[in-house]
Amino acid sequence: MLQAPEITPDLIEQDKIYKDMGLTDEEYQHIKKVLKRQPNFTETGIFSVMWSEHCSYKTSKPLLKKFPTKAPHVLQGPGEGAGIIDIGEGKAAVFKIESHNHPSAVEPYQGAATGVGGIIRDVFSMGARPVALLNSLRFGNLTTDRVKYLFEEVVNGIAGYGNCVGVPTVGGEVQFDNCYEGNPLVNAMCVGLIDQKDIQKGIAAGIGNTVLYAGAPTGRDGIHGATFASEDLSEESESKRPSVQVGDPFMEKLLIEACLEVIHFDSLIGMQDMGAAGLTSSASEMASKAGTGMEMDLDLVPQRELDMTPYELMLSESQERMLLVVEKGKEQEIIDVFEKYGLEAVAVGKVTDDHQFRLLHKGEIVTDIPVDTLAEDAPVYHKPSRVPEYFQSFQQMDDYYPEGIKNYAETLKALLQQPTIASKEWVYDQYDSMVQTNTVVNPGSDAAVVRVRGTDKALAITTDCNSRYIYLDPETGGKIAVAEAARNIVCSGARPMALTDGLNFGNPDKPENFWQMEKSVEGMSEASLALNTPVISGNVSLYNESNNQAIFPTPVVGMVGLAESLAHVTSSFFQHAGDTIYLIGETKAEFGGSELQNVMENRYFGKAPAIDLKVESTRQEQLLEAIKAGVVSSAHDVAEGGLAVALAEGCFAGNLGIEIVLDGDPVAELFSETQSRFVVSVPKEKRQQFEAMVENVRSIGEVTDSGSYQATINGEKVVCESVESLKALWKGAIPCLLKSKD
Repeated sequence: MLQAPEITPDLIEQDKIYKDMGLTDEEYQHIKKVLKRQPNFTETGIFSVMWSEHCSYKTSKPLLKKFPTKAPHVLQGPGEGAGIIDIGEGKAAVFKIESHNHPSAVEPYQGAATGVGGIIRDVFSMGARPVALLNSLRFGNLTTDRVKYLFEEVVNGIAGYGNCVGVPTVGGEVQFDNCYEGNPLVNAMCVGLIDQKDIQKGIAAGIGNTVLYAGAPTGRDGIHGATFASEDLSEESESKRPSVQVGDPFMEKLLIEACLEVIHFDSLIGMQDMGAAGLTSSASEMASKAGTGMEMDLDLVPQRELDMTPYELMLSESQERMLLVVEKGKEQEIIDVFEKYGLEAVAVGKVTDDHQFRLLHKGEIVTDIPVDTLAEDAPVYHKPSRVPEYFQSFQQMDDYYPEGIKNYAETLKALLQQPTIASKEWVYDQYDSMVQTNTVVNPGSDAAVVRVRGTDKALAITTDCNSRYIYLDPETGGKIAVAEAARNIVCSGARPMALTDGLNFGNPDKPENFWQMEKSVEGMSEASLALNTPVISGNVSLYNESNNQAIFPTPVVGMVGLAESLAHVTSSFFQHAGDTIYLIGETKAEFGGSELQNVMENRYFGKAPAIDLKVESTRQEQLLEAIKAGVVSSAHDVAEGGLAVALAEGCFAGNLGIEIVLDGDPVAELFSETQSRFVVSVPKEKRQQFEAMVENVRSIGEVTDSGSYQATINGEKVVCESVESLKALWKGAIPCLLKSKD
């Protein structure tokens, strides 16, 4: 590790050491202009992490302004640790999604585990009790030992941390495509509940108030983690394992309880977790948001290693640490709470009135920077944008149609064994989904559902993104990502309320990649407005590339909805033999980016499925009203694999059968991925009421107790299979791939 005293400001400039930290020549010159001098080594490191894409959003900030962020039910939008929505009765839901992609690529267990720990801290730093975890994962195809290792260890890391910390992992998604082979995506979402009167913010207000450091001591793990997350992966990335933090879920559990106790003290002014950029980001952001300054004595910072330099102390991303601002003279009552839980809490600084970020070490000033320069006034870039040639080519193609399918049952079997569609039971069986005993709907349904204790309400939660559609057409795909998340919430009997986004893209310096970003954001923004689901928090992860190959653009949508009554909670699985099965929405021959195209062609091309947001909104509204009226037994959106797969998934939980009768093109009827469609089952005695409430519905069959999946199209029986045999293929696909050798 470079030692601050040995590296002079002249050497930093002469040898361009700042470039190794991720700063450009222009940025370094701007720093000199702001300071009116050369920065020292510690200051250069501080600027490098705070001006990294991961902390400053310097590339994405112009795009993020396009998101709708306000609504009557939004209590806190972007800008704090997490967003907050009003769920009535004086209560609120707090949630956010974060990425830990680069760390998970080089150290998958700890990368995933600390991603979970970090997002939990974002939520309880707002004063909320974490009640649910979800994840959104992307890997290459399960055909190499390396990808299998990454997949298994990421899942182990999520389970290892989440299960120990006592927060249930209730849902998520996993998809597989070659573009993620060198750069997996690991996005973690946390949801918390809070009484609105207890909401905290990360501010350093009150001149002279005390800055408290609480939690684990600082070590040398995770140094320059924020910068590491803001560059492409390469063969040298393996050497950056020190940039991956190491987590302790048992300490995190203690930290949760201590922090949720101190929020009830009037002496607590503000609280923020030490996430990306560690002590640097939490301290400077809290001061900047409050319009104050901060002075800290680094000799007082708890340290678990000897002779740590100011540079190391400020850039470490050691886990399970919080920064608090406490009313002067009342520090001990806060310290006592942390000590009760066996945690260290010490005064390390004070709030000042000079708007400076000042650090002392061994009696000397080692950093003196205008605080807004770090947090608010980072450079903002308007990157060039260019339409990719592939997109223009795809738009000029005739609509793709999969030719040569003769055996529809075998095609269905092949789709059910595709890892993206196949059962994720191997994954979620490793997660504790029942701890806290609030889980109403377990992993595996369209959305997870957790009850709001003390009320008859529940939260429905999901993560969604079909990156294949976004690759083909980013604007349309962005709309679909938001719409599909909302569909899953509605199918669970809840009203979509708001979303958090995890924007995962390649190198934004490439104009084609930046075009994908801006078009995705435009599509997501339009859908968020149409569906009244504002964006209240999120994360941007760029430079997701390896070997000069970018991932598919993958803006993950984490959405939360509110079920006004537990009686409205609806399953995605068929419930009763004799129920009528309806398809909501018309079907077109749309196969671009579909799972069938993947099976047939082993690549994606052509046009993405179209979406009409007015139609989408109307169908969601009508279906939700029908669910709340009690006329729907089950509801499931039609997604990857089309109607044939959605019907099979509806059978598996209860081992029920179906008899389906359709007319039209068999390939389109069974496997098209036309948007804005739902499969619902309705008791026979409620058919008339359902048909009066929901437009554009078609009765396509009946739930049976035969245990057989039977489908007839144009008078010909095209599928006649045992549900048990289909389920075995679906459940066994991922374990089988993991056991196979290269």
